[in-house]
Parts: sequence; C-alpha cells; structure tokens
Amino acid sequence: MSEQTLHEIPPISMTPAAVARIKALMAEKQLEGYALRIFVAGGGCSGLQYGMAFDNNPQEEDNVTHVEGLTVLVDPISLQYIRGASVDFVDGLMSSGFRIDNPNAVATCGCGNSFRTTQSRTAGASHHAESSCSCH
Repeated sequence: MSEQTLHEIPPISMTPAAVARIKALMAEKQLEGYALRIFVAGGGCSGLQYGMAFDNNPQEEDNVTHVEGLTVLVDPISLQYIRGASVDFVDGLMSSGFRIDNPNAVATCGCGNSFRTTQSRTAGASHHAESSCSCH
C-alpha cells in the first residue's frame, strides 16, 4: 500500500445526503450563486470546532471543491486541520444534523462538533478531557 502525500488527499468530500440537504437549504433561503464554506475555529470542549456558512465572496487563497454541483470553500488554515474529512447529513429519530468524519482528529467531544488534532495540541490549542462535552 502506498502512502498518500498531502496533495493526493482530497481536501473534503460530501455524501449525497449532505449535498442534497445543503442544496435544499440554499434553495429555501434563495441563495443562488452562493457556496458552502467549511471552516475550523478555536473553541469547543476539545479545542477546535467545525463551522459551516453560506458564502458568496470566495477568497483567492480558498481551496475550492465542486461536489455534485455544489461549490465548497475551505480556507488554507482550516484545510490543514480537516483535509480528507467527509461531511454527511444524518436524519434519525434521536438526532438530525451534519456530521464530519475527520481523519485528522485524535479526540472529539461527545456531540462531534469539537475536536483536537495532534497539530492543534502542539499549536497550543486548549483541550479538555474527551468525556467532558458541554455542548448539550
């Protein structure tokens, strides 16, 4: 098995369910010409947290991915923490929402919205015990 280099790892992928839900939200809000921005911000009980927003102002340095007609933007700083992640939308009896499967995460909080990587630990991001999720 060959080892993938950083440039061979897809920036981000999305399941058909996630794409369909994002497109439905964009249509509902009449956001023609907008893209989905996925980003990472400091915070959450594990040190970093995921964020998503609709954006009609892509930046030159953004990584741009096209998935089933949806444009996905990721800034270069966020990309270093989430490269290779997959976004899914789960609609279940107990909970519904977007879930991010991040291969770079070494710890996540109980709800999955916050995470830590080996890189964030060395970069000085705060971190707490994984079992102390206070997101609920």
